[in-house]
Amino acid sequence: MRKKIFIYSSAAVCIILVVFLTLRKVNFLDYQAPVPYEQINEITFENFRGLEFFQKSLYGNKAFAYIFTSIEYEYSGDSLKMEAFFHPSRSYVYNKKAYSNDLLKHEMYHFKITELHVRMAKKQILEAQQPTEQDIETIVEKIKEEEELFQRKYDDETFHSYVLGKQKKYEILIDSLLLLHTTYTKPNIYIK
Repeated sequence: MRKKIFIYSSAAVCIILVVFLTLRKVNFLDYQAPVPYEQINEITFENFRGLEFFQKSLYGNKAFAYIFTSIEYEYSGDSLKMEAFFHPSRSYVYNKKAYSNDLLKHEMYHFKITELHVRMAKKQILEAQQPTEQDIETIVEKIKEEEELFQRKYDDETFHSYVLGKQKKYEILIDSLLLLHTTYTKPNIYIK
């Protein structure tokens, strides 16, 4: 009898743990599909639906947000579809009372950095001579690494938006680089 209770209790704890960890990673209770970059101007803090269960602070400050973005691509014969996405159900605002335009702008520049790297990847792929699927994968993986480094540098140098002068410099830099790569804004590119 005790053995059955132990087994059922252990199974219940495991199920609860799996549900908890799943909700922490992606909020399925209030799920919103990933948003492509062309809809960036429609994103507000209301779209940040991820769950953060643990009390955290960023250098003692509880007014911060976390944005999750990704580079997604699909290769098919002579075309490639590549886009930057914002994931609402994996992004969160720690303190809902901390909504501010400056904080949202900082987070949206993280999304712009992802889009910039999507455009840079498309440029490199189009400049390659008859790229194979392996070549494309190599370029994309390298770009993803560069994007991650750029994201970290952006947060470090702006101190997560608190150094206003650096924040403004990054805004100008990122916007300028996006303008330089406007040729690569469409999701689909044709390789051959």
